[in-house]
Amino acid sequence: MRRTGATPHHPRSALRLLCALLLVTTGGAAASPAAAAAPETDGPARGPGSPASSAFDRLVPAPASVRPGGEPYRIGPGTAIRVDDSPASRRIGEHLASVLRPSTGYALPVTTRQGKGGITLKLGAARQSGGGPGGASADGAGETAAAGGAEDGKGPGSGTGAAAGGDGTAAAESYRLHSAPGGVTVTAPRHAGLFRGVQTLRQLLPAAAEADTRQPGPWTVPGGTVTDAPRFTHRGAMLDVSRHFFTVEQVKRYIDQLALYKINKLHLHLSDDQGWRIAIDSWPRLATHGGSTEVGGGPGGHYTKDDYREIVSYAAERYLEVIPEIDMPGHTNAALSSYAELNCDGVAPPLYTGIEVGFSSLCADKEITYDFVDDVVRELAELTPGRYLHIGGDEAHATSHEDYARFMDRAQEIVGRYGKTVVGWHQITGARPVEGAVAQYWGTSGDDEQVAAAARAGTKIVLSPANRAYLDMKYDEDTPLGLSWAGYVQPEQSYSWDPGSYLRGAPESAILGVEAPLWSETLETGDDIEFMAFPRLPGIAELGWSPADALDWADYRQRIATHGPRWEALGINYHRSPQIPWE
Repeated sequence: MRRTGATPHHPRSALRLLCALLLVTTGGAAASPAAAAAPETDGPARGPGSPASSAFDRLVPAPASVRPGGEPYRIGPGTAIRVDDSPASRRIGEHLASVLRPSTGYALPVTTRQGKGGITLKLGAARQSGGGPGGASADGAGETAAAGGAEDGKGPGSGTGAAAGGDGTAAAESYRLHSAPGGVTVTAPRHAGLFRGVQTLRQLLPAAAEADTRQPGPWTVPGGTVTDAPRFTHRGAMLDVSRHFFTVEQVKRYIDQLALYKINKLHLHLSDDQGWRIAIDSWPRLATHGGSTEVGGGPGGHYTKDDYREIVSYAAERYLEVIPEIDMPGHTNAALSSYAELNCDGVAPPLYTGIEVGFSSLCADKEITYDFVDDVVRELAELTPGRYLHIGGDEAHATSHEDYARFMDRAQEIVGRYGKTVVGWHQITGARPVEGAVAQYWGTSGDDEQVAAAARAGTKIVLSPANRAYLDMKYDEDTPLGLSWAGYVQPEQSYSWDPGSYLRGAPESAILGVEAPLWSETLETGDDIEFMAFPRLPGIAELGWSPADALDWADYRQRIATHGPRWEALGINYHRSPQIPWE
């Protein structure tokens, strides 16, 4: 758990442009001549609070620009999905086909044969009109990806910049989707962008397209053009598998849900006081003993190395980068119980199944502690193709400040030795963050001079304010799951803040992005995950993707209301918040 005080903070963005010419319907009715001539707009072209009137008005995250107009394209029995001959393009085409085949009943062959019509996924420049989000033009940014798409497998975002286009990685996720009676074309400079564009295409279709049984249709994509790229390169979600263990299949299902909303980082919290969840060959009791329980005394569990590789591969195919976390020097009772020599007194404590925090610590004075860290980091780095490795560092109340700083110095050096970039909770800024380190802020006030000073000195920041982004906070006093130490968090509070200005004293250029953590003290099933994540998760995703001037609660609540039927078709167990006018 992460505990700090709460201070309300509700920045509001500018109201969006009103455009009454959006007349294209989800059912695919032809647009009027006026709509066909509608100007391009930034984000959904609708005034705040007005009903969602077309499929373009339902997109989440809000795109950088939309030009609605023209006749729709209708997917039919003869529709093919056309791709180039790279394995990555074919995988993306098959991903789209796998979504649409059950509901439409159509064959939707994925083919490299040239032809007219159908759905075309192609690599090329995804031109941004008006400079794109963040004022960075993606025109010509990012060359055609190499066949196979290996460069995208680690997920986009380089960890060296935040604003779109700042380091070219946002351009790699950019795309252009054009729909007309002759077909739908998604164009992107890299495979990651093609995949993001496919998620937009899914949302332009009726919600029944997500069903796993045949539906009546029709399957129409409204006429128009979406040109899009993300504002921030880090748009993450964290899943705590330590307090309660979740199976590979449960994690994969969550990955699919994250991908629909253009999340590109999956942070897995793999160790804590209550359980150690990844096999480490050089310290086998970490998994077999330390992973044998969970909160409440259940059986726990752990991932074999093959299990973990399966999760990483599945995420990579959906252009999510896995960030593993081994929390230390605190939150380590499962490790301390597994190996007595890691304790300062040489005595192993019993396994822990409660939810208190701050009582455990690795022994900073023992050299074996750093042998342990080296082995764990080395084996985990070998399994993880992504650039980041999270070392926790929060709530180390049982560690003196001197020992904490000394431990973090050595732990960071070890992470760098194995070619990874250090991520830590924001308490790491109280030590000596190495060059390139990332601090994850989970405070609740947006006012922390120590973190802001580190940001000004070059440390990148991922924002996860607990009273905004923590998905395990109760919605209200009657919520059957979750905790409330950071307050009750309804969807409006979760959405109504601007990452670019939230952390006072920190330049927006230091903000790498946002992340929505989901701690599992009270969560035991996949349904529990979904109930706490939806509808708040898509709002956090929009904060990370959409232009700052597109962030408006009154508008967002209308758009996300239209996603209820889509979640029902997908079998997602969502919370029907009274703040949202559900369809």
